[in-house]
Amino acid sequence: MATKDPTAVERANLLNMAKLSIKGLIESALSFGRTLDSDYPPLQQFFVVMEHCLKHGLKVRKSFLSYNKTIWGPLELVEKLYPEAEEIGASVRDLPGLKTPLGRARAWLRLALMQKKMADYLRCLIIQRDLLSEFYEYHALMMEEEGAVIVGLLVGLNVIDANLCVKGEDLDSQVGVIDFSMYLKNEEDIGNKERNVQIAAILDQKNYVEELNRQLNSTVSSLHSRVDSLEKSNTKLIEELAIAKNNIIKLQEENHQLRSENKMILMKTQQHLEVTKVDVETELQTYKHSRQGLDEMYNDARRQLRDESQLRQDVENELSVQVSMKHEIELAMKLLEKDIHEKQDTLIGLRQQLEEVKAINIEMYRKLQGCEDGLKEKNEIIARLEEKTNKITVAMRQLEQSDNDLLTQTRTIAMSLVKCASSDTQDQYKLVKDISF
Repeated sequence: MATKDPTAVERANLLNMAKLSIKGLIESALSFGRTLDSDYPPLQQFFVVMEHCLKHGLKVRKSFLSYNKTIWGPLELVEKLYPEAEEIGASVRDLPGLKTPLGRARAWLRLALMQKKMADYLRCLIIQRDLLSEFYEYHALMMEEEGAVIVGLLVGLNVIDANLCVKGEDLDSQVGVIDFSMYLKNEEDIGNKERNVQIAAILDQKNYVEELNRQLNSTVSSLHSRVDSLEKSNTKLIEELAIAKNNIIKLQEENHQLRSENKMILMKTQQHLEVTKVDVETELQTYKHSRQGLDEMYNDARRQLRDESQLRQDVENELSVQVSMKHEIELAMKLLEKDIHEKQDTLIGLRQQLEEVKAINIEMYRKLQGCEDGLKEKNEIIARLEEKTNKITVAMRQLEQSDNDLLTQTRTIAMSLVKCASSDTQDQYKLVKDISF
């Protein structure tokens, strides 16, 4: 029995472990239903398996102090092949606390998973086998078909959302050991799965309570801020109220002073009104005496005005009558002029028609003379035709007379033949009968 190549067996084992790790990670992440963090066990095992796959067949590089065997070299090569990977390489170099190339490689894998570009980066790497030959042996997993299969499996990790804290994690001193118990199914694993489901439900409830608590805290803080603002506004209102009270007191004092001044003014005005009232009464009496004379003058002026207005009304009526008569006369003159013009036009038209009638009469007279001459000729022709018709009628009468004579002769001949030949045949009788009729 031929023995198998141990390197091929190693590659097959690593490929199977990669399949189990990637499959388990995807299934557990989808059932978990949340963003994965660094403490998630299937994710930790995935990075351990990927580290073993990348280390398989790696060449040992000699340095001044010791031999160096690390996966950071080929991963650093991705920047030259894939320009978008320059950002992740710069981020790894800038991370504080990473002292070894292995720690940088582990950080690179975690950042590539968060970017969902791990499959793209490693695909560019395995295509360039001439460059990989500087870092790997010819029988390494990354140089064979198993590497391409693993890269194809990594595409499925794009459905996973991971939030990994790389900055504070100790990636230099971690020991990568594959935990096979995660991939061996037994009753305890089934119970652990149920327990994990319960824990996930409890975590969901916890997250819900925390979110609710956060919302309540935000509402409480907003209420506190509103209370503070209301207290500030209340103090402002109290100050404004005190100022308003002071203003009211001042206004009351001013009102009292104004009322006293108003009383003094009222007394003075009453005294002045009494004096003016006496003066007004005297003036009223004088006005009444003078008003009687004014009323008489007003009545006379009113009477004269009425008479003059009546005269003016009569004059205006007469003037309106004269104006209307003038308008009627002007209208009648215009109508007469129009009638005269129309009659002149009709006279001219009648004269023209008379001349036309005269011309027509002359023409008709000439035609009548011509017709009389033709009529005489026609009468002569008619007389000739009548003579001819008379002659023709006489001839026709003579012909009718001769026809009647012939008919009587034929009848007599036929009767004599009937009498003579009474015993002739039927055909002869018919012939005679036809001739007689």
